[in-house]
Amino acid sequence: MDIGIVLQTDPPARQVIEYAKRADAFGFSHVWTFDSHVLWQEPYVIYSQILGQTERVMVGPMVTNPGTRDWTVTASLFATLDEMFGPRTVCGIGRGDSARRVQGEKPIGLAEVSRSIEVIRALVRGEEIEVNGQLLGLPWWNGARNFEVWMAAYGPKALQVCGSVADGFILQLADVDVTKWMIAHVRDAAAAAGRDPASITICVAAPAYVGDDHEHMRAQCRWFGGMVGNHVAEIVGRYGGDGSSVPQALTDYIKGREGYDYNQHGQAGNTHTQFVPDEIVERFCILGPVSEHLRRLAELRKLGVDQFAVYLQHDNKDATLLAYGEHIIPNVNEHALAKS
Repeated sequence: MDIGIVLQTDPPARQVIEYAKRADAFGFSHVWTFDSHVLWQEPYVIYSQILGQTERVMVGPMVTNPGTRDWTVTASLFATLDEMFGPRTVCGIGRGDSARRVQGEKPIGLAEVSRSIEVIRALVRGEEIEVNGQLLGLPWWNGARNFEVWMAAYGPKALQVCGSVADGFILQLADVDVTKWMIAHVRDAAAAAGRDPASITICVAAPAYVGDDHEHMRAQCRWFGGMVGNHVAEIVGRYGGDGSSVPQALTDYIKGREGYDYNQHGQAGNTHTQFVPDEIVERFCILGPVSEHLRRLAELRKLGVDQFAVYLQHDNKDATLLAYGEHIIPNVNEHALAKS
């Protein structure tokens, strides 16, 4: 199992780059960032610096969307980074939550997300594809590798699109039961589309906090339940909350949700996520000593998870990063094998 890290591009950008350099030295496989240009700094500028100052890590957004940026612009960005630094990028994409809603816009429809995946992937791979009735390619780029687009999804239709067209599935929570349910739906969709279900990379992303004070850790990571709740509330509004369209564990906890302030999106200690119960924080995140992280990661690995990406938005960034680098990354796969 790979271990990645998810950062917000808060100023100063040099601090984000420093965390990425440390992640590279510690053996993290990926450095992801939020992509919400109003709330945070422009990630692609920062990716260029990260790639120029590291040796191995892959970089990409978790996640971009096909509405904020023109699809051909996104493709050109990734192709340019690959031309400069080699094949070290991956595109995470979704419908657009904070990047769209903070501007008073709705998330993008799934048909458009699906088509954008095909267009971005083809252009970065050096292929020609029809866009707005025109056959387009990047004439300066030979597309020397198998560039991938991974899709973030929760609801049944989004999971179906992901399994049908995406190269990877990004699930933003670490609950074992929900993860098992979601992976099964993505793989079923892949099989129905004539694809090999095993070819889809599974990435689970959630806050991880190495420590002993669970009350404090829950307070620092409660924001994540609020973020997930945005997506769940939309799904419940569309499909109902009877547990047939999404797991009951997701639908039950948002009943006390009253709203969401995107100016506090992804921030520890925000003021609008008190509705998220302690149990959900513990289930969605990985909190506790190193041994608990190894146990939870072993469970996820058995479900077929290929990467766990650590959301590092809390007050213990340095110690958690160090613990993963020194104690978790060197042992996670060996621990999982010992338990199997």
